[in-house]
Amino acid sequence: MSSPPGYPGIRISGCWALGAEGSSAESLDRLLPPVGTGRSPRKRTTSQCKSEPPLLRTSKRTIYTAGRPPWYNEHGTQSKEAFVIGLGGGSASGKTTVARMIIEALDVPWVVLLSMDSFYKVLTKQQQEQAASNDFNFDHPDAFDFDLIVCTLKKLKQGKSVKIPIYDFTTHSRKKDWKTLYGANVIIFEGIMAFADKQLLELLDMKIFVDTDSDIRLVRRLRRDISERGRDIEGVIKQYNKFVKPAFDQYIQPTMRLADIVVPRGSGNTVAIDLIVQHVHSQLEERKLRWDMAALASAHQCHPLPRTLSVLKSTPQVRGMHTIIRDKETSRDEFIFYSKRLMRLLIEHALSFLPFQGCTVQTPQGQDYEGKTYAGKQITGVSILRAGETMEPALRAVCKDVRIGTILIQTNQLTGEPELHYLRLPKDISEDHVILMDCTVSTGAAAMMAVRVLLDHDVPEDKIFLLSLLMAEMGVHSVAYAFPRVKIITTAVDKKVNDLFRIIPGIGNFGDRYFGTDAPPDWSDEEELAGT
Repeated sequence: MSSPPGYPGIRISGCWALGAEGSSAESLDRLLPPVGTGRSPRKRTTSQCKSEPPLLRTSKRTIYTAGRPPWYNEHGTQSKEAFVIGLGGGSASGKTTVARMIIEALDVPWVVLLSMDSFYKVLTKQQQEQAASNDFNFDHPDAFDFDLIVCTLKKLKQGKSVKIPIYDFTTHSRKKDWKTLYGANVIIFEGIMAFADKQLLELLDMKIFVDTDSDIRLVRRLRRDISERGRDIEGVIKQYNKFVKPAFDQYIQPTMRLADIVVPRGSGNTVAIDLIVQHVHSQLEERKLRWDMAALASAHQCHPLPRTLSVLKSTPQVRGMHTIIRDKETSRDEFIFYSKRLMRLLIEHALSFLPFQGCTVQTPQGQDYEGKTYAGKQITGVSILRAGETMEPALRAVCKDVRIGTILIQTNQLTGEPELHYLRLPKDISEDHVILMDCTVSTGAAAMMAVRVLLDHDVPEDKIFLLSLLMAEMGVHSVAYAFPRVKIITTAVDKKVNDLFRIIPGIGNFGDRYFGTDAPPDWSDEEELAGT
């Protein structure tokens, strides 16, 4: 191994030994060439399994987000699989940096970065002792749980949510907590053994090998393991000579021939990264991952209302309450009062569709009464924030001990796509009948995403009941054609949605009228502020 030009060092036993000034991680920085991407950083929405829950940063607040693109066809299934990029290369070759540069340059709504480092196998007690003394080979294919990797990547590629183990490199063990990731337009899978398994290779649409000089990789590994993983320099060098370098020569470098693109110099090669980004963009265009809501609505607008829709009978009382809440002159107090009355009637109506079975009880007079009892396990209410939470009191009033979950979905003003920002669901929800609540449904985008989230948590489609005070025909068709077994229940259906996706004649922005807040004039009924 020769000394890289321009970088000081002393060659000892095939690796770089540092003097007194090089005993800390900070002093290693001067040995690395500067990384200049020439790009201005963009704020992207990405799910990354290497860090804490991903963040979407805005000018006013930081919102936790799990990322959920709504590209599903009229049958409620994914229209096209996600585009998966495999990113291989030696340890500390700059794979993660290259991945982040690709993400920045791609500029697509949703990207998932999945690291192979999360999938180290659980070590036995003996292996733990070996790892503590730097005698366990973490750079061998047997160190990774390829079955779990393949299963996880298959689900992500299909748009399903997955649980990712969180690996602690200081203790060489998996943490008790797991992280949830959701599907995306693009999935980047990076790791030293990214191309070492046949099944895994079949899942990769594009294979990139990051080829970085071995001296640079060693210095980076020293800096990382000392500063981030609490290792000492002797242990890192011992592990490098005994395991890392031999593994690279035997298992990693030979996989370079499998790559579609080799990126010399890693993150410093902006030309290669630009070519990668151009190719991915062309693939996304071919696959047409973006969901065209307008086209979907147009395809169904001539169809009759679906059989899964149930509209509360328009009695004079119901029509009278609609008259009050639709009137722009109605005071906030009256709007809240009559909205609550309608919500109560709506929920009572919805409960009639739950399964009931025969039951015999004895009256105080000692007589048998042939009645009915709820045949399910439990009822759970899930509100789509913020307007949906206004229906929770009515549900609690008629369902004793009902459990409540919440989902926050916002429309991205740049892409026009709904985004999942927050999720809290009760445990074991998969066995419950779920009352999904949102006060208005215009396009159906938020409702469809919420249904997809429930399906991801194994709630059967026929156990989901979507409740809304007011729906547009467009939203009814969208939800019904995507999820033909979801029961849709409302108090009224309006025929039109205008260019701003407002229901016509509608009731205005329900959340703002109920909570007494003001919204920009171009907001639609379904666009609600987070955290209010």
